[in-house]
Amino acid sequence: MPANPDKLADVAIKAGPRLAPDAAMVLGIASTAMPFAGTPEGEAARWLRVLRLHGEAGAVLQALGVSEMPLPAQGEGADHQQRGEANGSHRDMVGMVSKQAVLIASRRGANVVGTSDVLMAVMHVYGTDFDQVLRTHGTDRAEVIERLGARAPASTEA
Repeated sequence: MPANPDKLADVAIKAGPRLAPDAAMVLGIASTAMPFAGTPEGEAARWLRVLRLHGEAGAVLQALGVSEMPLPAQGEGADHQQRGEANGSHRDMVGMVSKQAVLIASRRGANVVGTSDVLMAVMHVYGTDFDQVLRTHGTDRAEVIERLGARAPASTEA
């Protein structure tokens, strides 16, 4: 008996957009980096380091002058991040970011989740921790979103 096309369409819709290769690479690298972060801000910094090297997100972040290292002369430097209390909650942050990225891509009607979707998801999931990391690298959420040509996730808007 042939497969019911309506059921196949339902399965495809539930599956959501697929990951672009560069987004899959970012998520894979992040999954190996997160266990070594001591704080949520440390995790956010690791996301930024990975994202700035891949895909559209990387192009945007590099165009904004985001470099590997934070800018000097900030009140609390990278050493403070590393000495912070260990993140013992063992949250699946990569899973949370992945789900949010799929949701963002779905909302814009995309068939593929790109690195820009992952970047927007990181901003959504990490909130002020990621904002702080962006500031230490010389940019901010508004500037990144403007360059991406995207709207902020609904929960981050005032």
